[in-house]
Order: sequence, then structure tokens, then C-alpha cells
Amino acid sequence: MPADNDLQPPFFAAVTTLATWTILFLFGHLRDLIRKRVYSKRAQGYAPIRQDYEDFYTRRMYYRIHDCWNRPIASAPDAWIDVLERTPVCGQEALNLTGKTRRCLNLGSYNYLGFAAADEYCTPRVRKVLSEYGCGMCSSRIAAGTTQLHVDLERMIADFVGQEDAITFGMGFATNSIIIPALVGKECLVLSDSLNHASIVTGVRGSGAKVKVFGHNDVIHLEQVLQDSIAYGQPRTRKPWKKVLIIIEGIYSMEGEMCPLREVVAIKKKYKAYLFLDEAHSIGAMGKRGGGVCEHFGVSPADVDVMMGTFTKSFGSCGGYIAGPRALIQCMRRIGPGHCYASSMSPPAVEQVMSAVRVLRGQDGSDRGVKKIQQLRDNANYFRQRLTDMGCFVLGSQDSPVMPIMLFNPGKMTSTSRILFEQNIAMTIVGFPATALLSARARVCISASHTREDLDWALQVTFSSSLEHDAEDVSVWAAGLHDTGFSHIYIMQVLDELSERCLIRYNKSSTEQHNKDKVLRATAVMCEVPLKSQNLLQILARSEACVQPTVPN
Repeated sequence: MPADNDLQPPFFAAVTTLATWTILFLFGHLRDLIRKRVYSKRAQGYAPIRQDYEDFYTRRMYYRIHDCWNRPIASAPDAWIDVLERTPVCGQEALNLTGKTRRCLNLGSYNYLGFAAADEYCTPRVRKVLSEYGCGMCSSRIAAGTTQLHVDLERMIADFVGQEDAITFGMGFATNSIIIPALVGKECLVLSDSLNHASIVTGVRGSGAKVKVFGHNDVIHLEQVLQDSIAYGQPRTRKPWKKVLIIIEGIYSMEGEMCPLREVVAIKKKYKAYLFLDEAHSIGAMGKRGGGVCEHFGVSPADVDVMMGTFTKSFGSCGGYIAGPRALIQCMRRIGPGHCYASSMSPPAVEQVMSAVRVLRGQDGSDRGVKKIQQLRDNANYFRQRLTDMGCFVLGSQDSPVMPIMLFNPGKMTSTSRILFEQNIAMTIVGFPATALLSARARVCISASHTREDLDWALQVTFSSSLEHDAEDVSVWAAGLHDTGFSHIYIMQVLDELSERCLIRYNKSSTEQHNKDKVLRATAVMCEVPLKSQNLLQILARSEACVQPTVPN
């Protein structure tokens, strides 16, 4: 995992990013001021029903770029997907369908093991259950929503993750948000990783427990916070805490990093705390048999008190589960609101999970499950290494199928999404408030269904898009500095610094194919200012044989 100081954006990127947000903020408030003056006479006496800050951010910032997210899918989320094209309407919140469909390489879905598409073993069994049980049970588990399928699934999951018992829910997000309040309450303490998922944050807030946050994957800080909390006890009364619950994730979805499970388990045992492990992104994807981070790190599942996971990633279904000691799970069945009041999992979704687990365990009579896990690991490590060699700022742990590519600037985040989509790559971009203000990124999710040809083609397109950003940086900044009267020596320094990134990528990826026209934009400015950058001249010389990447058949 990179050191904390390595995660900080470069100075140039930080300055331009803050400048971008400042301009958006100031002009947004200026437009709101004019709008209030114009429409204030039409007010009906009601207070605004929407929260002020969220409403401002949505209208003045999000709607400028919301076409980068709201792209309907018209096929199963396999390695390649059909995406409906939509165009934003100026001054409106709507996106209009163009009637066109674009075939894109899918680097955004959590289809880690490829079970989301039609499968030779899973799909026929799901169809059979659909014809026998229908789409849904129309009831909660405690009433009339439990079938033998649900009972079998819970037994299978408990055995698969190495726990005594398990309970399932119809929604992954709700698994955290409704179970955590059933585990802890007043006079309890929760120690939560600073980058835990929103579902965990929602559950902790709703529990009424005292929460303290420790640095991301920082076991030293965790132990310090735990020591102080035990020593000082509850605020005001200084009474001991009823229980202390440590909450971490197996793989953090926005960072692609795995938790230091061995170290956290050692701290948990030392101070007699409980451990809650969220394996939404790691179960099925990590470990030789898909057993998650416990299997990956060689940690006994018995050392984890509460294991949470979802069926939406590796299993191609929906819902989530909680696994742990039998006494705990029985208690959740009696008092858990998700079991007592929420609708149970759809029977076809239940069968999809069970069929996928059978494939992973080899119970389908083949070794496809082991091959899928190995293929996922090979694809992830190959793609990560190639991105790093290209000079991209990639986060995440080795073997992790989630790899964020840091972009920092919201403008670059938006243009990356649009350029890649135009070149038939569907990739998720993430920015504030889902990340820190200076931590905008593109998030790649690798699947076992991706072929090496798919990944090589995506790398070519990504490299070409990255080169375009660098060329635009050089041309825009050189022209801007020249117009504002900076000396030629200073402009030369800026050009050399920016073009060095292009040159490094050429040196590291000499076999890649690039677009010659993108580089010519940068050199055109050189003629106007009249300067000569050796870096850009070398890039121009190497671009003579460059051609556009072609979409694989």
C-alpha cells in the first residue's frame, strides 16, 4: 500500500483542482443570487424542502457533468455491454436518448467472476426456480417469505465462509445499515476505519453508539484509539463500555486496498474487542477458493466475530449475508429488522448464488470455479502492472480486482469519462463527495470474463486518452503563460515538466500505438512561442508510426 504522503496530489494538480472548484463555487453562488432576485416575488411562503448545500451542489456542479454517470445499460453486464447514448439538455436536468446504442468494454461492473452473464451451469437452474417459485415471495422472512431455498443458502454460505451459521437479506447496503444497529447501541463503542463504506456509516449513525474513527488501514492509530477509549471509558461517567466493535472492510471499494487483517485480529484479541468484517468486494474474489480475505491472509474465520458480505459482486445476484456464531445469528433472526420486516430474497436470486457457490467449490463436476478465480487474479495483476508502467497513478493492493486511477482534477475526470465512452470503454469515475475534494479518480473493475485481448485494447485506448490530456496541458499552459508575459525561460521549464510525463510513458510503453494528431497539438504551440522543447521533439519524432487503436472483434 502506498504511503500516506504518496497519496497526496502533485502540487500542480492540487492548485488547478482547487482553482476549478473555487470558480465553480463562486459562479454557482453568483447565478443563485441572480436567480433569487428574479424569482423571489413568486415565493409562496414555504421554506425550501431540499437541503441548501446538497441542492446547490447538485444544481450547480453535478448537473454540469451528470451524463458521465447516468448511462442506461441494454444488456447483461458481461465483459462487453450495450450502453444507450444520451445527451444533456442545456439548462435542464434531463438527459435525452439519442436512439443509438454503443458496444463498450465493461470496466465498471462488479462482475468479478463473470457470473452476471448467462452461465452454462447457473442459468438453467435459475430458470427452473423462476418457473416454480416466481419472481418474489411478497413477504418478510419471519412471515411467509422463507423457503427451503433460503434455508439451504444460509447453510451453504455459513459453510463456505467457515462460520457456524448465516442469515441472508434482500439488499447488500441494507445488510450493514440495519444489522449494525442490532449489534451495538448506547454505551457501546464503534471503532471505524476512516474510509468505510457509506452503508457502514449509515448503520453506525443509526445505532446510537459512540463512534471513533481511526486512520485508514493504520493499525498503530487503531491501537492508540482503543487504548485511550478503554482507559478513559465513557464520556462524563467514565464507566466501561458495554462492548467495543471494530469495523473494517476486506477490500475498500474506492481504494482497491485490502485491510491488514492479521494485525487487526491481533489487536482485537489483545483488548477483547469484537471484529466486524465487511467482505462485500472480497468474498469470492480473494483466496484460492474464493473464501475472501481470511483465506487470502491465512486467518481463521473463527477469529472474526461478524462476517458480512454481498451477493452482488462475485456471485452475479443480489442481497447480502451476515455470518457468525450460531447464537448471534439466532438473535438476529429474532430482533433484526431486516429479517422481521423486509422482503426476503427473490428465489431466482437465491438459486443464482447457490449455483455460483457450487461452481466455485467444484460441485458442478468441473474446475471452472478455480479457473475463474485464477483468471481474475491474473487479469487484475496484469492490468495494474501495465497501467503503472504507463505512468498512471494507480491505487490498490496486489491481486485486488478494484484499481482506482487518480485524476485529481474534476475537469480531467469528466473528460476522461467522455473520451473513453466515445472510444467504447465504459469506466466508472468518482469524485467529491464520494471521495476527498482532491481525490477524483477513475475506478477500474476487472472481471474473469475479460480476455487478454480486451485488456490490451483497453490499455491502448487509455494510454491514448492519457496522452491527449498531457498534450492539452502543454498547449493550454504554454499559450496562457505566453499571453500573460512570462519569460521564455519560465515557459520552457513548464513545458519540460509537463512534456516529461508524455516522454516517460513513451519510454515505458514503446510498443503501444498512439494518435499522432494529439501530440501535434502540443508542438503547435511551440512554433508560436518560439521555443524548442527536446522532450516534445522526441515525442513528435516517435509519433510518426502511431495509429489509432482498433476495437477487437
